[in-house]
Amino acid sequence: MLEQRIEGKLTRVLESQGGTSKAGKEWIKQDFVIETEAKFNSTVCLTLFGEEKVKMLESFKIGDIVTVSYNLSSKEFNGRFYTSANAWSIGRSNGHSDKFEQEEVNDMPF
Repeated sequence: MLEQRIEGKLTRVLESQGGTSKAGKEWIKQDFVIETEAKFNSTVCLTLFGEEKVKMLESFKIGDIVTVSYNLSSKEFNGRFYTSANAWSIGRSNGHSDKFEQEEVNDMPF
């Protein structure tokens, strides 16, 4: 697994999904989307697994600039590979995302 950090604007929170595993354990996951400053492929969908992690999203609203720590992982199924971006931490950005702030106050005379 490869650990990464990414920063961007929270643009969507999708509905949570849940169920019961083969072992009889309850599970829940929630996907959310951020828009980064990348020139290409700037939209990223990440997944939070587990009730405790899913609850982390409750303290954020659409438009917040967030920093997300996540792991990339790939699994093979029937000869095809599927890649996941599983978030394990989400927090408020420390302000490095100047692009988003400039867009809101771009009418300054200087």
